[in-house]
Amino acid sequence: MPLVAHSGLPTFEQLRQQGHDLLSLERAVHQDIRELHIGFLNMMPDKALQATERQFIRLVGGSNPIAQFFVYPFSLPGLPRAQETLDYIEKYYASFDDLRRDGLDALIITGANVASPHLYEEPFWDPLVEVMEWANENVTSVLCSCLATHAVLEHLYDIQRRPMERKLWGVFSHRVCEPHHPLLREINTRFDVPHSRFNEISRAQLEDAGLPVLVESEEGGVHIAASPDGFRVIYFQGHPEYDVNSLLKEYKREVKRFLAGELDDPPPYPDHYFPPAAEALARAHLELAIRARDAGESIPKMPEGDIEAHLDNTWGDTAKAIVNNWLGLVYKLTDLDRKKPFMEGVDPADPLGMGR
Repeated sequence: MPLVAHSGLPTFEQLRQQGHDLLSLERAVHQDIRELHIGFLNMMPDKALQATERQFIRLVGGSNPIAQFFVYPFSLPGLPRAQETLDYIEKYYASFDDLRRDGLDALIITGANVASPHLYEEPFWDPLVEVMEWANENVTSVLCSCLATHAVLEHLYDIQRRPMERKLWGVFSHRVCEPHHPLLREINTRFDVPHSRFNEISRAQLEDAGLPVLVESEEGGVHIAASPDGFRVIYFQGHPEYDVNSLLKEYKREVKRFLAGELDDPPPYPDHYFPPAAEALARAHLELAIRARDAGESIPKMPEGDIEAHLDNTWGDTAKAIVNNWLGLVYKLTDLDRKKPFMEGVDPADPLGMGR
């Protein structure tokens, strides 16, 4: 069932123009359909704030449990923001105090940029801990993405992420480790997921803490893990929400940094992402750009559209299927009163009935 465009958030109109099914608030209140209210804690930096918002809301809207989805973006105080972004958040985002008062059925937490060697030194740490402590008692399930996964695991289990020898960057093949887990019901047993990170949490670290690993890649490491009960918290290390051109935009930023002298060497191509035709276009652009820079001439623009025409999205359908299963479980396990996360008769220690 559709998303409800319950506010003037520009993402709603953008998704409508892209053909997604949305209900106006006026129509939604006249539908005799159960609602799910989902918080979306967006900690991404300014340049990625709205794109990340759109990507995750699109995943929610692509789900099909019999429910109307109300999504409430909010952010945290203390994150470095330009005034324009602060104005956008003030106009379109909810406040955590209001969401805490009214209740939520589920919560999604995004990644963030970090500058400190330790996550607990970041300005988002204390506000994030406050949100997570409340969610543990009041929300049926929390889905954490990338950096949020690392921060929440450190807070809850004292698991320290570890730096990798080089940035993990590209699209990697993954395999389902627990095919009978309800989150993974009827999805492909092997599928792709984009990754983009410098740090990782390993299978051994997760298993030592009693956290089941659900999806893993030989090259990319763990993608999905869960809390010991299998559902209260879902951890993503990859980026299944990415657009087909998200890694291309990251590559473009790295090329600009190299041309500006911030990097000693040209950036590598994201692994398993550029087919030969796209790689040839990227290489030709870089050669022209280097010559123009060295000659003191204007640097030509990267032919993003031409490169993107050769790229394939090999992860989106599985991402929607997993989020669909997650929201279906939220629907099943949430009491109609959102201040009560589990229905009567459901064991909070084993909500999925898997005997953990």
